Amino acid sequence: MYQHSFEKLTVWQDSIDLVELIYKTVSSFPKEEKFGLISQMKRSAVSISSNLAEGTSRITKKDKAHFSTMAFSSTMELLCQTEICKRLAFIDEVQYDNLRSNILKISNKINSLRKYQINA
Repeated sequence: MYQHSFEKLTVWQDSIDLVELIYKTVSSFPKEEKFGLISQMKRSAVSISSNLAEGTSRITKKDKAHFSTMAFSSTMELLCQTEICKRLAFIDEVQYDNLRSNILKISNKINSLRKYQINA
C-alpha cells in the first residue's frame, strides 16, 4: 500500500502513538472534564499529527516550517495541560513522567524537522 511522505516521518508516527496514549489516559478522568481538559488534550494531541501531515503537502519551505511550528505549539499546549492534570491529581507521577517524556521527545524531533525545513 502506498505511504504518503508524512507517514514515513518517525515524528509523525510518534505523534500518533501519543494520541493513543492521551485517549487512554483521559478515559479515567472525571466525567465533568469531558468538555474541559479531556476535550482540550485530545484536540492538542490530534493537532500535532495533523499539522505534521498537512505541512508535508505544502510546497514552500516557509509553509512547511509554519506547520511544523503549529505542531510544536500544540505539543507545548499538551505539555501545559499535562502539568495541570498532575497538579489536579488526575494523573499520577508515573503517568506524568511517561507523558512528559513522550511529549519532549516529539517536541525535539519537531524542532529538528523545522530546522531542516527552513535550511533545506
